[in-house]
Amino acid sequence: MSRTNPITQFDSWLQDALGAEPSNHNAMALATVAPDGRPSTRMVLLKDHDERGFVFYTNYTSQKGRELKANPNAALCFHWKSLGRQVRIEGPVEPVSDAEADTYYASRPRGSRIGAWASEQSQPVDSREILEARVAELTARYGAGEIPRPPHWSGFRVVPVRIEFWTDRPDRLHDRALFVRTADGWSEQRLQP
Repeated sequence: MSRTNPITQFDSWLQDALGAEPSNHNAMALATVAPDGRPSTRMVLLKDHDERGFVFYTNYTSQKGRELKANPNAALCFHWKSLGRQVRIEGPVEPVSDAEADTYYASRPRGSRIGAWASEQSQPVDSREILEARVAELTARYGAGEIPRPPHWSGFRVVPVRIEFWTDRPDRLHDRALFVRTADGWSEQRLQP
C-alpha cells in the first residue's frame, strides 16, 4: 500500500472496487449525529472526490441534511467485501458550491431530477400512491422542458482529517494504516488490528 498520499491511495482502491464489486462500488455508509447525541447511519453514494474531500448529494431537509446542518461533522465508511478492504474517513462537512450542485444535478437522469422535487425526503407519507401522484404531477408540469435544481437539494463535502485503510489478513491480523491531516500535509501511523 502506498503511504505517501491517502487520496492517491483511495483513488487506487476505488478503481480496484470498480472492477471487483458487482454494483455501487461507490456506496459508503454516512454517519451523522442528531442534536440529542444519537448517532445515525445510512448508505449514500460517493459522487466526487479530490484533495478537498468526498462529495455526496441529498435533500437538505432530510434527516441527514438537518443533522449535518446542526452538527457539520461526519464519518464515512467504504467496505469492499470482495477485496477484503475498508476505508474510514472522518472530518468536518461543508456544502458544495451552487455551480457544483447544478452541474451534478443536470447530469442525473430525468426521473431522478423529478424525484428530487417530488420527495419530501425523510418525512412521513400516507401511501406510495401519494408519492407517485406527486411524480406524475411534476412530470406533467415540466413536460420535456428543463427541470431546475430544487433549492433544498444540493451536496455536502466531507473534508477529511482522518483516513484509515484496512485490509483483511489471516488470523485477524489485519493491516491498518491511519493518515491524519496536519498543517504540513498528512502524517501516517500503523494501527494494531
